[in-house]
Amino acid sequence: MKPMMSRIAPFLLATLALAQGVPQNPGYVPGPDAQIKPGVPRGKVIKFTYDTSRILPGTSRAVSVYVPAQYDGSKPACVMVYQDGAGYVSETGGSRATIVMDNLIADGSMPVTVGIFVDPGVTPGVTAEQMARYHRSLEYDGLGDRYARFLIEDLIPEVETRANVKISANPDDRGVIGGSSGGIAAFVAAWERPDSFHRVISYIGSFTNLRGGDTLAAWIRKFEPKPLRIFMQDGANDQSIYSGSWFLANQEIYASLEYSGYDAKFVIGTEGHSGRHGGAILPEALRWVWREYPKPIVASTSGPGARHYITDFLEPGADWQVVGQGYGAVVASAVDQGGILHFADVKSGRIYKLGADGRPVVFKENSASTGLMFGPDGLLYAAQPGKKRIVAFSTDGTEQLVAQNVDAQNIAVTSKGRIYFTDPGARRVWLLDTDKKKRVVFQSTADNNIAYPGAIQLSPDEHLLNVTDRDSRWVWSMQLGADSGAQAPMPFHHLETADDTQITNAAGIAIDNTGHLFVATSLGIQVVDQPGRVVGVVRKPQAGPVNSLVFGGDGLHTLYVTTGDRVFSRKMRRTGTLPWQPVKLPRPQL
Repeated sequence: MKPMMSRIAPFLLATLALAQGVPQNPGYVPGPDAQIKPGVPRGKVIKFTYDTSRILPGTSRAVSVYVPAQYDGSKPACVMVYQDGAGYVSETGGSRATIVMDNLIADGSMPVTVGIFVDPGVTPGVTAEQMARYHRSLEYDGLGDRYARFLIEDLIPEVETRANVKISANPDDRGVIGGSSGGIAAFVAAWERPDSFHRVISYIGSFTNLRGGDTLAAWIRKFEPKPLRIFMQDGANDQSIYSGSWFLANQEIYASLEYSGYDAKFVIGTEGHSGRHGGAILPEALRWVWREYPKPIVASTSGPGARHYITDFLEPGADWQVVGQGYGAVVASAVDQGGILHFADVKSGRIYKLGADGRPVVFKENSASTGLMFGPDGLLYAAQPGKKRIVAFSTDGTEQLVAQNVDAQNIAVTSKGRIYFTDPGARRVWLLDTDKKKRVVFQSTADNNIAYPGAIQLSPDEHLLNVTDRDSRWVWSMQLGADSGAQAPMPFHHLETADDTQITNAAGIAIDNTGHLFVATSLGIQVVDQPGRVVGVVRKPQAGPVNSLVFGGDGLHTLYVTTGDRVFSRKMRRTGTLPWQPVKLPRPQL
């Protein structure tokens, strides 16, 4: 059930907890599973100080590692990572996590699982008189993948070495847990890196605006569902301070998880901002997130939001497929009249196309290009900033010079053969007319500032020119006048950003026949409606930036993306457009 009230009577809370399958424990004291039981093997705890982090340099922190008695090294162990670890590893505290893990592993409620208990980092002063710098809020409260990377790239390998254990890389074998700021840290680590963590426990999670955590409730609704299982706990009397109400924020998170169909559970108690309730129900929380192991945790395709995510945008059952791999840096893509993909590897200088068997073959050598687009004449136009020129290729690869002494990064070709291109260094957009004369149609100013004009794309009706700004959260919209000039520039399409920098790293645009923009960003492929609102985010096929994307294939229902050394495809329930074939757009929902 969805909790809605800010204050709930204690008797109702007990009813709610019982309905959720958690035994009533009005005193919130550790139960039998938090007590040492005769005959249950006891794991060992190894403690050390970790001060050589690469991701969080200059920090020092205490780490304790629980190794279960059943671990024999014959196969990698599962893992639970506890934030604010010192509060969990104590055998006299409220949670007594090592004792709980002893008991649950012994009775089969959990697999053989290593526990990593890690404290937040501190940068000590150089002298005794200097105050240390405390990293808890920086590491725990913010968005982005930095803390997740610390766990994955720094801490877990260090634990494997120090404790002489091997930890499974399977995300179904990995969980994260924490309370308060540690609770949001646990959620964000799995949210950012579902390739590494699938199981989450959050107690009294700080999903308020300490460092932007209030954004998560909306993101959960917009993003393509991820393969996560989330257990939440909060108290109806949790704190309400300058950054928000903890209880309301946790209700918002849970409501969003329900909307998007996640496997989630929310247990409400009577406490304020306290770990007593969470500590008391730790055995139930661990049993719930590890239930049915080793059955994989999969992304949801149900829930009230399923129609939005699956039917409207994503082809059910379709996932990213590798089209080609092993390239240097694939940064540009385009499709011809038949929807056949062409893409450019800027490092090797090759342009590839998909052959009749669907496999990439070399189309052109020695043509390092950063922007590609076909024109109405069937030619493949290419921006080559290294040679300061724009060229065009016929179907047999014959090259002809279109313009020289131009700093073109990306290009857009109209149905009449005009070419617009971006010039990031000068922060300009240029027009190359049919007579091959060039002129500036947009120049960044203090009032209309595009810090890095990158990808460029015409609306399907050729009314508007859309230009990404890599270094902001906006896709700019410019009206094309009767003289083909760009007018009324506006930071129009409002993108989601990964962290406080407000930088999206927007690097490519594709547009469907309803006018929805598909924008490649650090967060994923953001789907933006005609009025400029992000209505969904499609997950990236792999970690790292998506450099370009384009609709192609049979009926233009396949979305191709280039990222790093690979090219991927995915079937969509959307139809793309060809730039040289104008399409009348439907009126949007305002």
